[in-house]
Amino acid sequence: MQVKNRDQIDDRYKWRLEDMVADDNEWKRLYDEILKEGKDIVRFKDKLNEEKSILECFRADDELSKKLERLYVYTKMRKDEDCSVEKYLAMSDKIENLCVELSTLSAFISPQLAQNSKEFLLELSKKKEFEDYSYNLELIAKRKEHSLSTAEETILAKTGLFSGIFKDAFGMFDNLDVKFQPFVDSDGEEVKLSHGLYGLYMQSPDREDRKKAFESMFNAYKDMINTVSMLYIGNVKKNVFYTQVRKYDSCLDRATCGEDVPSDVYRKLTECIDGALGGLHRYMRYRRKALGYDKLHMYDLHVPIVSGSEKAVEYPEACRMVKEALAPMGKEYEELLDKAFNEGWIDVYENKGKRSGAYSWGCYGVHPYVLLNYQKTTHDVFTIAHELGHAMHSYYSNSAQPFAKAEYKIFVAEVASTVNEVLLLRHLLKSAEGNDKKYLLSYLLDMFRTTIFRQTQFAEFEYEAHTLAEKGEALNAQTLNAIYKKLNDKYYMTDGVADDELIQYEWARIPHFYNAFYVYKYSTGMISAICIADDILTKGDEAVQKYKNFLKAGGSMSPVEILKLAGVDLTDDKPYKQAMKVFEETLNQLEKLG
Repeated sequence: MQVKNRDQIDDRYKWRLEDMVADDNEWKRLYDEILKEGKDIVRFKDKLNEEKSILECFRADDELSKKLERLYVYTKMRKDEDCSVEKYLAMSDKIENLCVELSTLSAFISPQLAQNSKEFLLELSKKKEFEDYSYNLELIAKRKEHSLSTAEETILAKTGLFSGIFKDAFGMFDNLDVKFQPFVDSDGEEVKLSHGLYGLYMQSPDREDRKKAFESMFNAYKDMINTVSMLYIGNVKKNVFYTQVRKYDSCLDRATCGEDVPSDVYRKLTECIDGALGGLHRYMRYRRKALGYDKLHMYDLHVPIVSGSEKAVEYPEACRMVKEALAPMGKEYEELLDKAFNEGWIDVYENKGKRSGAYSWGCYGVHPYVLLNYQKTTHDVFTIAHELGHAMHSYYSNSAQPFAKAEYKIFVAEVASTVNEVLLLRHLLKSAEGNDKKYLLSYLLDMFRTTIFRQTQFAEFEYEAHTLAEKGEALNAQTLNAIYKKLNDKYYMTDGVADDELIQYEWARIPHFYNAFYVYKYSTGMISAICIADDILTKGDEAVQKYKNFLKAGGSMSPVEILKLAGVDLTDDKPYKQAMKVFEETLNQLEKLG
């Protein structure tokens, strides 16, 4: 089937970006306003030691940030509609440069505020006129010892022009220059592998095809392992540099402090998941038996255990399924879903030049948006639920909080999306029978494996690599391979699982590693979501109200404290045990079905 041009897609299935920026004339007007106001922000320089100037600076920075966010998001989303449109490519470059310029101009704000005493900052945070900025002031007081002088902060801000070069270079290699050895598949076709095709072949029912794709993928990274290793090591050393300059004890402490999360949560996650690996090993043994293999290989982990349950689902039917599944959230939530489906929140179908994948995004003061590339699969139905979880989180946060407190931290960003997925899956399981039920149970188990277990394994790898660098010990390709192989053995090696030598190179293809200590948030996010969804389905309105309090809290306090509003305390063992109990119960059900 031919991919359509954008002008061939019905407008009912396109988002309405003019709700953000009406046209190019408004874009130009906003750009000029931002540039003028950005240059004007320097009038507060050296004046952030008395209440009036601090309050005026906060408010001016808010207004500037609102406009910049609206322009930035609009421009990037226009580009995502069709990445071949030169106008939006040029506008995107222009807005990126503007962001760097404004970041440099306003770099004085945090360090100059931090020069005030902790007592003064905390006193301001309690005053009514500073209510919108109370949490920000508390954070500045908390991080005061890690702030530098204005001159030093300005220099560090300018390193933003090149500090991402390791990530960018890896991206160029990974997306453009990596060379995969072609292979002939079971249909007699020569396959020139890509990342997208690799995902498809990993789910192929033909085992030999999976093996060939696996070997083609990982041999490509093996062939370039020294180069890729140097890129990653450079990124790790950059992280150590920023950690030392800002006087943190470790890279982990700096990363978690950036989101006001205790680093103990990271350690609690790895400790609790390490203690639950027996359940994963049991699932590996079940998977081997269900697939009928003597040995389970790493290329057997993604193929569905149950075949023939995939059904084509038209988009309107998918929307109905999602609404039904989320009915426990109440009438208000249902009405917001109707708005999303019918009022230009969602860009539904693939078109030529459109960005791949899916996301939810938006700006303060305008409803959120969702980008899809809907393909009628069960996975795509779950994607709708997932992205609408993000959208509703943003909607509730923006509606309940002032701009300065509306943006929730990345730490909690995957919670609402995963709650929706779990509620959808539980809804479908109620009426599923036979192979359909087995398919859904295995789908949930694979969510656990790929999101909780796998991301925690990645988190352990990052921690070990950074710890070695912090100690001044040598990092090289052999060391990184050995760390990853040891962890992969710990997570997967049990009776009947093959020792695939190529898996040691898997770390080299993970782009998230260039955003250090990020991946563990997928694990904590799903653990939180499992607990919240369980409570919604068993406790009803009381749990729904707690969950909505979480959604409305935005970024008004520490994300760990915000999760407590929904009944999840990640500093305690309880949510990890609750999530693992769900994993065990799901595996029990699947084993009973044979």
